[in-house]
Amino acid sequence: MMLWRLVITLLAGLLFGSGLALSGMLDPARVLGFLDLASGHWDPSLLLVLGGALLVAMPAVQLQRRLSRPLLDTRFQLPLMAPIDRRLLLGAALFGLGWGLAGLCPGPALAALGLGIAKIYDFVAALVAGMMLHDRGPAGRETAAPKA
Repeated sequence: MMLWRLVITLLAGLLFGSGLALSGMLDPARVLGFLDLASGHWDPSLLLVLGGALLVAMPAVQLQRRLSRPLLDTRFQLPLMAPIDRRLLLGAALFGLGWGLAGLCPGPALAALGLGIAKIYDFVAALVAGMMLHDRGPAGRETAAPKA
């Protein structure tokens, strides 16, 4: 069972990364063109990517709701409902700021590491540094898993 989970995970990652590459989401200039609503040079093509994601996600969520458990696990690993609080809003703002400045978000940046673009290496290094800072700060200690 563990081997199947690994194979399915790798195939899902390959499919996701291929979709990001095919759609142009690995190109920071294209993403910035999509985010640039004010210049008069807006590139709406990534709306098709968002629409395609919805076409896949909506039926998948409906299927998940009908299943008692996933095929390769004992239960679904779904996030708990959390209130919209200051930390969530600040995190969303930081994410949006980084996305708008760099034209990258974590998933596409990791998928683009193999392209050999220095900007992407810099972004991923900053991403890892930010995650390490978070984990070592007060917010990271609050959300860390309890030690056994």
